[in-house]
Amino acid sequence: MGFMEYFETLNDKQKEAVSQTDGPLLIVAGAGAGKTKTITHRIIHLIHQGINPSSILAVTFTNKAAKEMRDRVLNLLEKREHGVDKVSSPAHGTSHLIGTPFVSTFHSLGVHIIKENANLIGLTKHFTILDDHGSMVIIKDIMKLHDIDSKLHEPRKIKSIISKSKGDFITSEKYNQEVKSDIQSIVALIWREYESRLKKEKSLDFDDLLLQAVLILKKYPEVKNNYQQRWKYIHVDEYQDTNEVQYEMTKLLVGKDDHICVVGDTDQNIYSWRGANIKNILHFEKDYPKTKIVILEQNYRSTKNILEAANSVISKNKYRVPKNLFTENHKGETISVCEAYDEIKEAEFVADQISEILKNNDPEKIAVLYRANFQSRVLEEALLHKQIPYQVLGVKFFERKEVKDLLSYVRAAYNRDSWSDVKRIINVPARGVGKVTLAKIFAEQFSELPANMQIKVNQFYLLLDKIHEYAEINKPSEVIKYIIEITGLEEKLSKGSSDEQEALENMRELVTLAVKYDSLPQGDGMEKLLEDAALSSDQDTLIHKNKGVRLMTVHASKGLEFKYVFITGLEQDLFPHTNIGVKTKEDQEEERRLFYVALTRAEQKLFLSYAQLRTIYGTKQVNSPSEFIYDIPEHLTTFEQLDYTGGEKIVYL
Repeated sequence: MGFMEYFETLNDKQKEAVSQTDGPLLIVAGAGAGKTKTITHRIIHLIHQGINPSSILAVTFTNKAAKEMRDRVLNLLEKREHGVDKVSSPAHGTSHLIGTPFVSTFHSLGVHIIKENANLIGLTKHFTILDDHGSMVIIKDIMKLHDIDSKLHEPRKIKSIISKSKGDFITSEKYNQEVKSDIQSIVALIWREYESRLKKEKSLDFDDLLLQAVLILKKYPEVKNNYQQRWKYIHVDEYQDTNEVQYEMTKLLVGKDDHICVVGDTDQNIYSWRGANIKNILHFEKDYPKTKIVILEQNYRSTKNILEAANSVISKNKYRVPKNLFTENHKGETISVCEAYDEIKEAEFVADQISEILKNNDPEKIAVLYRANFQSRVLEEALLHKQIPYQVLGVKFFERKEVKDLLSYVRAAYNRDSWSDVKRIINVPARGVGKVTLAKIFAEQFSELPANMQIKVNQFYLLLDKIHEYAEINKPSEVIKYIIEITGLEEKLSKGSSDEQEALENMRELVTLAVKYDSLPQGDGMEKLLEDAALSSDQDTLIHKNKGVRLMTVHASKGLEFKYVFITGLEQDLFPHTNIGVKTKEDQEEERRLFYVALTRAEQKLFLSYAQLRTIYGTKQVNSPSEFIYDIPEHLTTFEQLDYTGGEKIVYL
């Protein structure tokens, strides 16, 4: 099928966006308005116009979105009448592909830039990406070293301050210069030592992947110019979610012709708490005065009733680009609003409704959303009671201890300075290496260890040498298999308890997963596997084979869609969440945007529910329904009040 036939599948506004190939373009895309389709077709159109595919960059936020965009682009490229270079499997990303657009997340792009310029910041391309747990271990170590009370100064809060600062494009040095309070001086001290530890271990944390990439682009103009020459046409998805450092990265990569296309929706800006700045999209025209704006308002996902409800809710916000979603879909069912006596009755209502839906639908078509993680427990109990399969978003495969152990072996084999990895695995399986020994190794006092302990430690490092040598000439799946065997983990776990045998199964699952990296050039496969493991997100858990109803926070649901959606806990102070101090007008608007995102996840049917009584922190609270429920026109809803004695429902039309 020729490309122009694909062009005809677009609506008029999408065609306008796709055809605008030069200069700055802002696409304001409402929920379900086909923004991924628009971006992918724009990329194909650029190639059709004679632009070299490898000079096109597309950046988004989640691995799921990047994979979907990449797959669609490659699929369309293959279907063009005059094909470009055939490429390897899209599962591996595009950093090694020739003649194709570079499609990635912001963090993967950061990794790519850092690896290509690692020597400029004293790293090799085998630097370690520290996960959240690794960062917390280092911060706690530093606090213990300086006798900083972890009850008075919560380590998680300190890590959060450091993370937010890096997202705001603030370095440790800059933070240190602007200290104004005792807590800031404590953070500054910990941060300084934290950076020192990372440098010693040749590691970067998750936030550094963006910060260090931007610092390279700022400090080395020739590097910046190189990327501007390489990627002449830039696309940024979900632009409303960019924080300061992502905004800086985008600005630095845009060349003199301002060929930048950003796609976003002010109504879906829900991440200000982690630094996302809605002003980036609202001020886009100031940054690029020749901007052309195209607004996509036709929704392909939801029924007319769901869209009318969403439009009514979001129209109350002032801080937005005005638009009104419409659809040619059918009117659809009314929205069910259920009032329950308490959270247990609410959960029973949800489970009962799901039981009915499952008679004709797969469980993956159903999502149960909530504002705060604690709400999942009672919902899980109700689903278990009804024997309904479910999956809580966020139980990551790469977070399992045994999987992290294997990856630590690989990282330590490549990077001996990664003390966090060495410390993690030197006693896995048990080798009799205790804390005193570890402290002496870390303090470079190896010669002070007893002779038998020196032998044990040397044997461990010889083991890492063997793994490194094996990894140099073998495929990733074979390397993982080799580690399981040579370390003695297989022998130990296969004879162990059921939990240990399950851990071995998870290790073998990593071997299976690694197979998809085997086709990459020698060395690149393992590097890509380590990178993907480090950058995996909560949503990636849904890509795997687990079946079941999806349970998740509204924040986690962004970018997903389901046939049936339950939004639970719609009580004032819970959703909108107002019990955490005085809220600004912007905060209030963000809660409303969050509800709008929840509504627009639904394709066919919405269930809204709330409880009159809810136990929070062991105390029963009497609640009034969320103000958001009253923002939905009455003619769109069916009200159901559960009878508190027998559990029957009373329906009001």
